[in-house]
Amino acid sequence: MTELDLSGVFPAMCTPFDDDEQIDFETLRTDAQRLEAAGVDGLVPVGSTGESATLTHDEHVQVVEAVIEAVDDVPVVAGTGSNNTREALELSERAAEAGADGLLLISPYYNKPEQRGLIEHFETIADAVSLPQIVYNVPSRTGRNIEPDTAVSLASHENIAGYKAASGDLGQIGEIAERTMDEEFAVLSGDDAMTLPIISVGGTGTISVAGNIEPERTCAMVGAALDGDYERARQLHHELGPLFRELFVETNPIPVKEAMEIRGYGPARMRSPLSRLADEYREDLEGVLAELEGERAAVTDGGEPDTRSEADR
Repeated sequence: MTELDLSGVFPAMCTPFDDDEQIDFETLRTDAQRLEAAGVDGLVPVGSTGESATLTHDEHVQVVEAVIEAVDDVPVVAGTGSNNTREALELSERAAEAGADGLLLISPYYNKPEQRGLIEHFETIADAVSLPQIVYNVPSRTGRNIEPDTAVSLASHENIAGYKAASGDLGQIGEIAERTMDEEFAVLSGDDAMTLPIISVGGTGTISVAGNIEPERTCAMVGAALDGDYERARQLHHELGPLFRELFVETNPIPVKEAMEIRGYGPARMRSPLSRLADEYREDLEGVLAELEGERAAVTDGGEPDTRSEADR
């Protein structure tokens, strides 16, 4: 298995669509370059935020290839999960062939396997594909929780390198971090509002939705927390708090794609059955984005603070 540093900020990228609902590859590449220039630690295309459920397998691979080609020096972790083990394996093999640096595998959804079935599912892919793999637990979407014993068992596999935590259960997440301390295994937040608490109990960073909109500030928050500067990290967490909330007023990625359009980063268009953000929420989202933009302008006018991590200073 190749080494992959799973610490820091990994934006869960959006997939932009044109007026005909075809993938807008030019905008996709530009967005990947914007995020790399902002200092993120990696990119995660074709996950839930990337609307993977509405992409064909060929489109899946094309998005991964486009992001890899667009960036110079950040790893690309491709979403390749499915509720069908054979399908997830095929997507994983194709992403590996395309040059992905790692894989993000959501737990099988809808069919609700038992814990032993989850272990078999993830180990089947890890046995076949020699890339670092992140197991993704989001029971609100899948209907099944990856229990701590299951996560700890999977951590012993040489190709299973991390766990994306989006259960909302900090006790469970902390237990997994605690019980895998002696493994080469990263626990990453999959919920922006939980990133700081998760780092405090042993997490290493975040696969972030908000990182698409405020990558510099998200990187500064995570970097401060990883450096042990919790006063600075808390300040940034609270600055970003309104954005965290607005990005989940409706199903992800509906709000974040609206925010991308407001900021001029890409179209808000989605493939059915997802729809545009309801009008009742847009004004509040615009207000939060304007306030963050104003704070950035005020800081810039007054002199840019040094938000780099200790290691980069």
